[in-house]
Amino acid sequence: MAEILKGLSPRQQQWFAAVRAGIEKDTGRPLEAWGALVRETCPETAPKKRLQWMRDTHGFAQNRAMAILAEAFGDAGEDDPASLAQALWRTPEQVAIVEAVSTLVAAWPEVVVGQRKAYTAFSWRFQFAALAPIKTTGARLGLALKADAHPLLEPPRKREPWSERLRAALVLESVAAVTAEVSGLLRRAYEAS
Repeated sequence: MAEILKGLSPRQQQWFAAVRAGIEKDTGRPLEAWGALVRETCPETAPKKRLQWMRDTHGFAQNRAMAILAEAFGDAGEDDPASLAQALWRTPEQVAIVEAVSTLVAAWPEVVVGQRKAYTAFSWRFQFAALAPIKTTGARLGLALKADAHPLLEPPRKREPWSERLRAALVLESVAAVTAEVSGLLRRAYEAS
């Protein structure tokens, strides 16, 4: 469970603690016992197949199944933040954008930077921003602001990879696009989270 909690805000950690407590309360078996049982009995090796097996065999919904699978199999390398970042951010320009935004928000109290498979998340009490790569170069910045809050912002696309709390987005084509104006928008989203 400790691996899951890396890169999460305190509020997100509380949520995972509630998932853990709910598993034990509803099943009478602690997370560690479920992890041991699944490690011994799950025939699947692929993450998606393991998740489906948990649903089919034990009737767990996704959140509880993922917590149990993380307890059972830990970090198999594919969810290591550094590996995820390396696979996601492929061009030097994209890496420079992520580093610039990460450095900017790291100066603010209690910011947690979390690496996900499809994006890099920035959280305080809640997720307030996320960066996802654009296929060619650059990145798309999602913010927990309304799209009409600033002329640079646009509504999110239908299939953004990040939290639905991020209701505005803008494209950062290069590290030069991480301007004082973008910093101000990030700060507004942070303060509102």
